[in-house]
Amino acid sequence: MVKETKYYDLLEVSPDASEADLKKAYRKKALRLHPDKGGDPELFKEVTHAYEVVSDPDKRRVYDARGEAGLSESGGMGGMDPQDLFSHLFGGGGGFFGGGGGPSRQGPRKTKDLVHRVHVTLEDLYKGKTTKLALTRHVICSKCSGKGGKEGAVRTCNSCGGRGVRITMRQMGPMIQQLQQPCDDCNGVGEIINSKDRCKQCLGKKTVSEKKMLEVHIDKGMKGGQTITFRGESDQAPGVTPGDVIIVIEEKPHERFKRHDNDLFYEQEIDLLTALGGGQFAIKHLDDRALIINIHPGEIIKNDDLKVIPGQGMPSQRHHEPGDLFIKFTVRFPDRINPEDIQFLEKVLPPRDPVEHFPKTVLLEEVELGEVDARQRERAAGGSEPMDEDEGEPRVQCANQ
Repeated sequence: MVKETKYYDLLEVSPDASEADLKKAYRKKALRLHPDKGGDPELFKEVTHAYEVVSDPDKRRVYDARGEAGLSESGGMGGMDPQDLFSHLFGGGGGFFGGGGGPSRQGPRKTKDLVHRVHVTLEDLYKGKTTKLALTRHVICSKCSGKGGKEGAVRTCNSCGGRGVRITMRQMGPMIQQLQQPCDDCNGVGEIINSKDRCKQCLGKKTVSEKKMLEVHIDKGMKGGQTITFRGESDQAPGVTPGDVIIVIEEKPHERFKRHDNDLFYEQEIDLLTALGGGQFAIKHLDDRALIINIHPGEIIKNDDLKVIPGQGMPSQRHHEPGDLFIKFTVRFPDRINPEDIQFLEKVLPPRDPVEHFPKTVLLEEVELGEVDARQRERAAGGSEPMDEDEGEPRVQCANQ
């Protein structure tokens, strides 16, 4: 019996999943959640830690029997950096698009990327738009230059040697377990500074908050899900490279147009006279234009017909070459026609289809069409079964003999 299922739930697998299933599930979720793809960094860490535990037979055995508490007692809560484990499975140097190399990350350390989502209309993506985004980030304190205090005030924690963690050993029978815990003396920071020596501006935190305005240029033809990256505009921290600010484009649904790649789709209702005898209708486009569309006399538009206007779709992003505009027609019929006017229709429309002939042995019976009420419409749509003939009537039971 598995005590806890949290790690399996994070990977979206059952507790009896095989090693291959675990690896497949992790690859799928990690690719979706990786920070370089705009995913949630914290959830990425949780999923990676879950996979590290359940993919190790010994740790999985302890977790299945005693849960996370059992892992803590046995010293199994430490482990590989999430980026290192990801790189070990996928290859690369820690970044999503890194290539080659072993499990260790290459290049300087970076702060976390900041991901913002910008919702834009189809009109904005058709014409292009420049918008401003205000964000708050941490920057290195200008007063102490990121030192946290005056010169020499900050010293390395002797208890942990500046690592921020302390390693303790515990012997369990013939085995020795190595435990890693945050350092109590420096609260896991790795440095110690006296209160009186702290920088008055950042209070020893080395960074301060700053509001910054970014100008986001949305190019013509961009699509939902595309990203705009501002390199090095994320939080700053001493000794590390600032991460990026990643803007994710979210395309709002449009009330009139539907988009598929660079093509637009529009539904137009026309009256029967226009469908048969020609006419005009107008479409307000996504810019400051209205398209006047002609249906020439003699050109018959049938219900559900699909027509195209070349070059009136969305512009492509790179060269701004337009796609096409497709129009699907619905023909609106009149509610009734004056019987005296039918003779004029008979002159211009094709003749009626003849009534099917049957052998003389078939009895012919004339019937009338009626309007369908709400209950009949529901039955016709399969919403309910026809009622039994005796529904609502008391049922007769046989008396016991």
